[in-house]
Amino acid sequence: MKDVREALMVGRNSEGKLVRRPISPHLQVYKPQISSALSIFHRITGCALGAGTLVLTLWLVTAASGDNAFSVMQAVLASWLGILVLIGFTAALFYHFCNGIRHLFWDFGQGYELPTMHRTGYLVVGATVVLTAGFWVIGFLVW
Repeated sequence: MKDVREALMVGRNSEGKLVRRPISPHLQVYKPQISSALSIFHRITGCALGAGTLVLTLWLVTAASGDNAFSVMQAVLASWLGILVLIGFTAALFYHFCNGIRHLFWDFGQGYELPTMHRTGYLVVGATVVLTAGFWVIGFLVW
């Protein structure tokens, strides 16, 4: 064998004979598609929701801790960076929610046709943008 990749290509067929099998291609070989991009983004938004929940928990802890701690946390969240983080959190929340509904339909065996999968993918992205923008427009109007 020339290198370790040769060893990874060796396998056995159903009769037990050694055969050469191709190595699964990595992400740089695949052409990005909306379904794969949305799948990766679903995982990323799940992690972002975990981090955002910790920030919101810290906000509640500072509210219970006293006026000084709460005013510092309020100032951080009211800064342009804090608002940007909160907008990202709500976008992740709405995306994860909408894509979760899409996954529920898949759990029932619906929407696996390629045109339907593409259409619902774009619908999830559009709904995320509309819901996030609507939420923040209403939030700024109330504020």
